Amino acid sequence: MKFTRIYLIFFVLLVPELKAFAQADISMATHWNNRANYNPASIARTDYLYLFSNLRQQWLGVNGAPRVFNVQASQYVDKIRSAFGLSVVGDKIGAVNSFNPMATYAYRIAKHQDWALSFGISAGVFSSSVNGSLFEPDIANDPFIYYGKEKSIRPDFNAGVEFQNSNFVLGVSSTHISSVFKTNNLYLNTNHRYGYAIYKNTGSKFFNYNVGLQVVNRSDLTVMEINTIFRIKHLTGLIDGLREVFDVGLTYRTSRQMTVLFGVNISSNARIGYAYDHSFMKGYNPNGTHEIVLECRFLRNAASTRLKCGDDLFWYY
Repeated sequence: MKFTRIYLIFFVLLVPELKAFAQADISMATHWNNRANYNPASIARTDYLYLFSNLRQQWLGVNGAPRVFNVQASQYVDKIRSAFGLSVVGDKIGAVNSFNPMATYAYRIAKHQDWALSFGISAGVFSSSVNGSLFEPDIANDPFIYYGKEKSIRPDFNAGVEFQNSNFVLGVSSTHISSVFKTNNLYLNTNHRYGYAIYKNTGSKFFNYNVGLQVVNRSDLTVMEINTIFRIKHLTGLIDGLREVFDVGLTYRTSRQMTVLFGVNISSNARIGYAYDHSFMKGYNPNGTHEIVLECRFLRNAASTRLKCGDDLFWYY
């Protein structure tokens, strides 16, 4: 099946007057490394500055296909057991542009390094605009198509809770809380509910691995996702010990999508990754989705690991 821009707009967005589908949360395959987009509690990491960015090009070769960029920065301050973060998400789908800057705060409870419980909230704005002049209908001057320009800016809030110990990460969260009980329309990002569980194992001499399950619900749609990632380790010396050097992973969603993930540790504090999505839905087979990610951390002091649930060398949680 070959899509034109007008088909994409009608299937995904429709026109504003129809009060149809609200926009969905961004879909990033690499969210298993950074959950801050949907759970603000997850930024309460060990005492370091954390930087994360990724770029996603969906359905390559389809006119008007989604393109998403995401930039985040967060800092955990051990003295007050609090984390502060900033994020910016941009999402372009055909003639629709969305922009979502957010500020995040998280508080972490921990009596020792074996477990931690974090609470987080994000606040910002969700801006959405439509440029109808970009539509390319098969029928010139089609009266059912909106050709004007519209823009809306609304307050936006996310909230979540996350529990960690040395082997498990459990979280629940809700995004776009300000849209709860509101009529869906083109300028509104609908409320989503997330729940996830991750098992992580760092006991092997040659690799670490984790297995995760996530459930996402919005309106009457529920999607489940299962993920596994292996992180290969390398012996660097008697002082440094084992360090991760690269990782491979696989994800499957009940929306009939599979993702292959790759990553390389440029250094002990910097990583670059790539993900490729393949859809098993009829018509999308030749249109793959690509995503690249860069993440870095900057340690503040050697004592910053006392609230870390796990080895400081394996810092992705």
